[in-house]
Amino acid sequence: MPSILITGGAGFIGVNTAKAFYQEGWNVSVLDNLSRCGTEKNLQWLLEETDSDIAFYQVDIRQQDNLSDVIKQVKPDMLLHLAAQVAVTTSYLNPREDFEINALGSLNIMEAVRLFSPETFTLYASTNKVYGGMEDVPVKLTENGYKFRDLVSGVSEFQPLDFHSPYGCSKGVADQYTIDYARIYNLNTCSFRQSCIYGPRQFGIEDQGWVAWFTIASKLNKSITLYGDGWQTRDVLNVKDLAAAYMAAWNRRSSISGQAFNIGGGPDNTLCLRDLLKFLESELNIAINPSYAASRPGDQPVFICDIRKAMSLLEWTPTINVYDGVKELIDWVQANIHLFSQA
Repeated sequence: MPSILITGGAGFIGVNTAKAFYQEGWNVSVLDNLSRCGTEKNLQWLLEETDSDIAFYQVDIRQQDNLSDVIKQVKPDMLLHLAAQVAVTTSYLNPREDFEINALGSLNIMEAVRLFSPETFTLYASTNKVYGGMEDVPVKLTENGYKFRDLVSGVSEFQPLDFHSPYGCSKGVADQYTIDYARIYNLNTCSFRQSCIYGPRQFGIEDQGWVAWFTIASKLNKSITLYGDGWQTRDVLNVKDLAAAYMAAWNRRSSISGQAFNIGGGPDNTLCLRDLLKFLESELNIAINPSYAASRPGDQPVFICDIRKAMSLLEWTPTINVYDGVKELIDWVQANIHLFSQA
């Protein structure tokens, strides 16, 4: 049976993906430094769900020797690289740390694979932030939020790269290294430029994971701030559909090596901030009165992935309707409210 090593494997996406691959019969190993809030709880849950039948390595990807030792030992068939500094606002406050984790840490991984496990298929979780603010792309305001005026299917992989913010730069660097290592060193690599991912086990905070953060804050009666006018719109993707996309990439690893894919909910699964709050009010039977603040630098009024390349080459498509997925997230938050009260 094949093996997978997931960096950042105790994070929200990591544990959901680890469980999905485990259930498909894979040998699963996860690597994480457990620095992010909620990762220890997620790891405990994952171990319980898999009867502790996975290997865990507490390693920071900035520690090149320790990281290399793990990759040399495991020699995974697939390496899913999720470990990252994930918040744009945090990157403003500490751009050096952001670079060391996202750019240097990712280079450490690519080098360890090149030197010690060159047969490994490496999939990097990049971000739609590599496309920057896209100020030159016309948008319009509708009753359901901002929309692209001309990009009916969303942003394709042909959109010029334009890294904004230290976070966008560091993730973009890793994105390009991943692709270039396929060209220069003939490694088997792929980059997923992911849009907003949501689902159970997500300990969202104001700076990252907005769907989960709004859900958690609403349930705990915490204040919610909308930066900008609140009509910002994103395509959102359930983590289960994302795990299926990772599996689809593995199944087509040879034919897609060295390529990037925009991965998100696409035009059929979009939310604007205000609409999510209205939905939460209805589902939770509460009133939500957010405060407003100035837009944050680099915040796009709208981002929607064009996922036609992934649908064609990966033979993958999202299956979970956004409102059905948010209902599942609400149910998980309500059933695990004690975890957030302790945070």
